[in-house]
Amino acid sequence: MAEHSSMDDLRRERRSRPDFDAAEYEAGRAEAILAIELAQAIRELRLELGLTQTQLAERAGLRQPEISRLESGGGTPTIGMLERLAHALEVRFVARFEKFDAA
Repeated sequence: MAEHSSMDDLRRERRSRPDFDAAEYEAGRAEAILAIELAQAIRELRLELGLTQTQLAERAGLRQPEISRLESGGGTPTIGMLERLAHALEVRFVARFEKFDAA
């Protein structure tokens, strides 16, 4: 693959390919954004409690590498894992669907 001067160049090249699937790309992008937001929330809550990743893992019945992976936006946590994390972080886990903005 040719070198790219920026991520924008890489995105433009990807979108110009004949096999590019815009819907699939946007779905993947939305999923990545959610993973990053979840990762940030977990890390912020952990730090507010003054916990290490190991301490959080112990409280949640998980392993430290699982916490590390989640905090880096990797992996796909189960609802059960999110419930255990919420309990360990002393918060309530709430999942909901919201309507799109009518803009």
